[in-house]
Amino acid sequence: MSIRALVADDEPKLAEYLAGRLTALWPELDLCGIAVNGNDALAMINEKKPDLVFLDIKMPGLSGLEVARRMDPPSLVVFVTAYNKYAVQAFEEEAIDYVLKPVSDERLACTIARLKNHFAAKKGAGDLETILSKLANAMENKDTHVRFLRATSGKVTRLIAVEDVLFIRARTKYTTVLTREGEFLMRMPLSELINQLDPKVFWQVHRSIIVNASKVISVSQTGREAYVLRVSDCEELLPVSRSFIHQFKQM
Repeated sequence: MSIRALVADDEPKLAEYLAGRLTALWPELDLCGIAVNGNDALAMINEKKPDLVFLDIKMPGLSGLEVARRMDPPSLVVFVTAYNKYAVQAFEEEAIDYVLKPVSDERLACTIARLKNHFAAKKGAGDLETILSKLANAMENKDTHVRFLRATSGKVTRLIAVEDVLFIRARTKYTTVLTREGEFLMRMPLSELINQLDPKVFWQVHRSIIVNASKVISVSQTGREAYVLRVSDCEELLPVSRSFIHQFKQM
């Protein structure tokens, strides 16, 4: 049986990578399109009527959840996400699957095997609305935090593990992420990003700076109400606002 699939991810290079790995691991799959935002994904789904859709959860325009809700008739959905595995365990049902970024061949192969069994049994898309409601509720859970940050260096897109982040800083027109490997750019504003990070690990120390608390080496007072901190693998001293210094009193 020929199975038609569509891939949707707002980062074109990641979408192309996933499409390439699907082609390599599932040669008989008919890949009928790649969409780079939610609106385009829904339009392509309505036009091409794929059997299977790989949907990024976070996309501009319509989110992956919104696209899945508006599909008519519904296709089988595999969500592709950078969110922690435990945020999506509630939806592990035969009608749906998920793949965590960065996508590994091993995990993708497991998903493909599951999908092949699903199609061989000629099952439908199942109660997609119930599954989507569970997913939406879990994504709002306080313990749901991203595991990877999508950032760029030149024309190269990277998925940076949050444990590798030293600090994140808001610039005038963009946000930068510093790791021991260098500095990378992000499109997401600091005010939005901080809500996706684990507050037990990532502390805001200045209106424009979030640090990985596990990387902090020292905090020093340089004046009556002036403080700076040092993080590992970085020579730069970072300012700490007086309103945030209380976080270090218990260290």
